[in-house]
Amino acid sequence: MALIVVAGALANKAGNGGAAWTRLSWPLGLERLGHDVYFLEQIAEARCAATNVAYFQNVTERIGLSRRACLIVQDNERAIGASMTDLEAMADSADLLINIGGHLTLERLKSRFRRRAFIDQDPGYTQFWQLAGLATESLRDHSDYFTVGENIGTAGCAIPTCGIRWRPVRQPVVLDEWPVADVGGSRRFTTVASWRGLYGRVEHEGVQYGLKAHQFRKFASLPLRSEEQFEIALSVDAADSVDVELLQRNQWRLADPHAVAADPFAFRRYIQASSAEFSVAQGIYVDTESGWFSDRTVRYLASGKPALVQDTGFARIYPTGCGLVPFRTLDEAVRGAELIAADYERQSRGARAIAEEFFDSDTVVGSLLRDVGVTS
Repeated sequence: MALIVVAGALANKAGNGGAAWTRLSWPLGLERLGHDVYFLEQIAEARCAATNVAYFQNVTERIGLSRRACLIVQDNERAIGASMTDLEAMADSADLLINIGGHLTLERLKSRFRRRAFIDQDPGYTQFWQLAGLATESLRDHSDYFTVGENIGTAGCAIPTCGIRWRPVRQPVVLDEWPVADVGGSRRFTTVASWRGLYGRVEHEGVQYGLKAHQFRKFASLPLRSEEQFEIALSVDAADSVDVELLQRNQWRLADPHAVAADPFAFRRYIQASSAEFSVAQGIYVDTESGWFSDRTVRYLASGKPALVQDTGFARIYPTGCGLVPFRTLDEAVRGAELIAADYERQSRGARAIAEEFFDSDTVVGSLLRDVGVTS
């Protein structure tokens, strides 16, 4: 049994139930394999409000990690849930730090881990920022580098490696946490999305890479061309009212993500009450042929929900057509919705089968540990 520390943003993303699963699937998956696991989060004093701390404590308690989770306030190097002295001792004895997005940067702790694995959740952003000198703090001083952009370093992918050996890693799902959920005869394609996300456009060598909003606009008329229902739990700024009107005019149903997906448990209920997913991807993931695959989509698949999702180059990695249906054009999206609806039960079984074969945490987490040489 190895001692493994996972670092990632939870309190920093209070109210984002999907982001919580992205981080917490790692410690939960490690536990399933019998390892001793601890979860750390670093947070700035300015963000360490009572609501953020309460969210962290509530989620880690309900998920079963409360006694093995700690929030570190980076400005004054104090810890909520443990002492800094105890955390230093743990770092000294740990076999591995899994640093999601390079979240843990506090030198006092980070330098003590003898092996540090960086997990890139934002392929394209991470590498282009590194070229611009903007990602040095989070990227530096790791022994191993993994990315969910599975095509990075291969022909046809426009994302530079920056001299780093990027190894592919998939988004893990603890299948016991995401059982197949039957919704009966209802047919509703849904997704949970932020209209613009956290980051702006990225420009590299004269090419501008856009956001999810730019991609969604291309497919705004989909509900008018389909007999299926489409709904987005959409986080959108009031300044984007024109886009909201565009979606409503094209018969999209809009749900409030703060009402339906504010914590990981509400997020799970929302997905499992859906019949399938429809979603586009960030323009940077699509236009670079990154091979990025959404952790949210993984959870739809695990729940037996077929996924109709924009191709980022993942179609050359995963089986498609049954459970997972990629599209690049509006016509392909229309046909994909028809394909899923025409034989839903088969598509549902195919979705779960893909999750079991490619994204089961036992396989994903176990593979990473073997790659970094942690075998105990």
